[in-house]
Amino acid sequence: MAIPGIHSVLDGLWECLAKRGFKARLVSIDHLADLRRELDERYLNGELDEAFYRTYLNHFDFIPPEDMPAAASILVVAMPRPQTRMGFVWRGQKRVLVLPPIYSGFCDVPREAGALLDQYLGPLGFQARPANLPLKPLAAHSGLAEYGRNNLIYVSGMGSFLQLGAFFTDLPVEEDVWGEMRVMALCSACRACLVKCPTGAIPEDRFLIHADRCLVYFNERAPDYPLPAWLNAAASNTLVGCMLCQQFCPVNHPFKGWFDGYVEFSEEETGWLLHGARLEELPETTRERLERVNLGDLIDVLPRNLRVFFPDP
Repeated sequence: MAIPGIHSVLDGLWECLAKRGFKARLVSIDHLADLRRELDERYLNGELDEAFYRTYLNHFDFIPPEDMPAAASILVVAMPRPQTRMGFVWRGQKRVLVLPPIYSGFCDVPREAGALLDQYLGPLGFQARPANLPLKPLAAHSGLAEYGRNNLIYVSGMGSFLQLGAFFTDLPVEEDVWGEMRVMALCSACRACLVKCPTGAIPEDRFLIHADRCLVYFNERAPDYPLPAWLNAAASNTLVGCMLCQQFCPVNHPFKGWFDGYVEFSEEETGWLLHGARLEELPETTRERLERVNLGDLIDVLPRNLRVFFPDP
């Protein structure tokens, strides 16, 4: 099959992704060095908390896969994601908790994007492979997204209700769109997220938030890290993560009521989770519901997090 011109290939790619609601940008693979240098500089300048860096930011792979010797570009994709509701019954009462957008589709949505790329690019003689890279800076530099004051990424038509993915490809880059990272213009006159942040993680005087004070940092950590004594339990508003800075952001107003999916756990199941049952100890139907929302890997943190909402287990 004859390979059409790269312009036609890219037009078809954008159309293919758009049918699923995805948006994307393509940048030269030469910018791998820029991403790595930027991260290293922030770490060496002391802008990143040591524990946060070790937990979240030191696992990236800035080398293209060996089976793609002709890798020429990086495709960054934004995929819209809703919130999920989860019901827990305890002592005869049911409480519905929210799971933020990124969790329930964390594996499935990027996998779907990868399948779309294989389906479209393969017959044209091109390849795509998942890339483990700093996604927010990549999206911002590519022009796909802008930062909010809360350091979350915002994409037109999605707000911050999205998930990012990146892929190495052998597609040539017609026009390299790499540029400076930008903060949304609205943020200069808006303090909504700063005011609503329950831990004071969003500062007035710098762009980077104090990630080591973010509620997400605390309620995702291993179970042997208790919530700090200074943290008011009332700050917790989701089972994991936090939604306050997103819910009160005016850019997210069209999306903040977007929920898709509901899973419920009986009183017996809630009791198992509160008392630290291991995933393999749970019935298959319970495991399936946890894994449907991608909480199987986070089951160890659920007892601590659930006790904030059910303090009398």
